[in-house]
Amino acid sequence: MRLPPTAISRRRFLRGVGTAIALPWLEAMAPGPIASANAAARPPLRMAFFYVPNGIHMQDWIPAVEGTQFELPYILRPLEPFQKDLLVLSGLTLDKARPHGDGPGDHARAMASFLTGVQAKKTAGADIRCGISVDQVAAQKVGQLTRFPSLELGCEGSRQAGNCDSGYSCAYSSNISWRSETTPLPKEINPRAVFERLFGHGTPSEREVSRLKRDHYKKSILDLVAEDAKSLQGSLGGPDRRKLEEYLTSIREIERRLQEADRKPIQTPAGSISAPTGIPAQFGEHIRLMTDMLVLAFQADLTRISTFVIANEGSNRTYREIQIPEGHHDLSHHGGNKEKHEKIKRINRFHIEQFAYFLGKLKSVREGDTTLLDQCMIVYGSGIGDGNRHNHDNLPILLVGQACGKLRTGKHLRYPKETPLTNLYLSMLDLFGVPTEKLGDSTGKLQYLSL
Repeated sequence: MRLPPTAISRRRFLRGVGTAIALPWLEAMAPGPIASANAAARPPLRMAFFYVPNGIHMQDWIPAVEGTQFELPYILRPLEPFQKDLLVLSGLTLDKARPHGDGPGDHARAMASFLTGVQAKKTAGADIRCGISVDQVAAQKVGQLTRFPSLELGCEGSRQAGNCDSGYSCAYSSNISWRSETTPLPKEINPRAVFERLFGHGTPSEREVSRLKRDHYKKSILDLVAEDAKSLQGSLGGPDRRKLEEYLTSIREIERRLQEADRKPIQTPAGSISAPTGIPAQFGEHIRLMTDMLVLAFQADLTRISTFVIANEGSNRTYREIQIPEGHHDLSHHGGNKEKHEKIKRINRFHIEQFAYFLGKLKSVREGDTTLLDQCMIVYGSGIGDGNRHNHDNLPILLVGQACGKLRTGKHLRYPKETPLTNLYLSMLDLFGVPTEKLGDSTGKLQYLSL
């Protein structure tokens, strides 16, 4: 006998030994037949912040016209399929990334203040101090509703000590999320570790034992929950069965790619071969694997809040997969050199291409009569405008997603000079159901965003 839809909880997991796989949003999670169909358990709003370092080639970023009739410039052109879901926000400023008497250190200050709006204390010691970041303001209010209050992800490791930028601790230039003014939250960069955290069960050591057993017996994590999944599918309607099958297939595909990455050792810059770590050799694949798991985390409501650092501030990563052997940071100090300009904008576009891949994944996931992208608001940007000038005004900022129908997207909006970036975050917190009077150097909510 098929169970009624009300028998399926939003907090339902498929369970096996060392495994707990949360379910995606299903129609069967709606209230019972007595409730109105419009009062169904609506998908929740999600929030994410993507960071890219070293500024942007702004000449190929800012649209020529404001309003809805704008064309996307070269760097942003991969986002054309999502133009109606997009807000290009020009004129926003990160004042607390400026020196204010502290001298050099723009990279460290840019990243530390990007989500906090607070001036980082200039120190290379243990006495670091900044401010709580917008993601953690939200997580402290609604994080208890999900398995993970927030996810901190990235593709370059976090360093909590040492001098990385003109007397500023490495903690500033490699962490974007701050739980408190003295506690940055390090990001996870290993896709395998993220996968086990999302779908494993128990302590870290118990999850590792489970993984080693699966590897030894060549088992998929889905094999461990097969019986539970089969039982659940028998209680679902056709659309939900298909949705669950697509979701489990996505998990298996990520697992396959992780196994492939484990078999391919990484070529280090020094030319030596490192042991397999689960991190793909190709940077683009690394980004895509991480964003695919963020999609699954949002889809299964494991978290509603995330930060994603594509590369640390001041990163001198090379981009050989797009035929750029020079370091990114070195190129960003272009001095007006046309050849360097061309390479910078190709790096910028490469980053946007990976971001577009992530948005496409979000848009492919249906949630009722909307998509997962419709239920998101996602910031993409940098705390530096032009990498050569190290300016912190007129920053490259995007806001993507409909925020459950609350945002007026498909526009290029230009704000008055010196408008604080943190004003955007006040508006986002308000839409997220976490109204906040002030964040860092904010002066009020940003206009023209909401319906």
